[in-house]
Amino acid sequence: MHSAAKPRQTVTQTPDMNAVALKAYGRIASAWGLSLKEAAALADMSESTWKRAKKPGFTGDLTKDQLLRLSAVVGIFKSLELYFSEPVARLWFTQPNTGPLFDGSRPVDSAIDGGLPHILNIRTYLDALRGGL
Repeated sequence: MHSAAKPRQTVTQTPDMNAVALKAYGRIASAWGLSLKEAAALADMSESTWKRAKKPGFTGDLTKDQLLRLSAVVGIFKSLELYFSEPVARLWFTQPNTGPLFDGSRPVDSAIDGGLPHILNIRTYLDALRGGL
């Protein structure tokens, strides 16, 4: 049984979209207290690229994976801000976690190690917590 192929959804990236995503991500990385190395790895960039990318006027392109990572991280941040009060919302991503996705490691480390699929799993996990599912 063959299922009909779904049409590919493409998102045309614009410099404005990249700038907004990078600005939001930079603010989140700062709010979470991520190191340069952590912020770069989470965004799937080299440290030197992240240093350039977080400055206003960055004209480099983001890969689809990078843009999806930034978008998912924004979603994680929003879920944490809605679900937890301060300071837990800001500390949650960088503290050891015994939850089912983390096995005692920090969510930031598991997100870096697991890449985009795990970042999306964390977002889904938090959305489920927030939604009471």
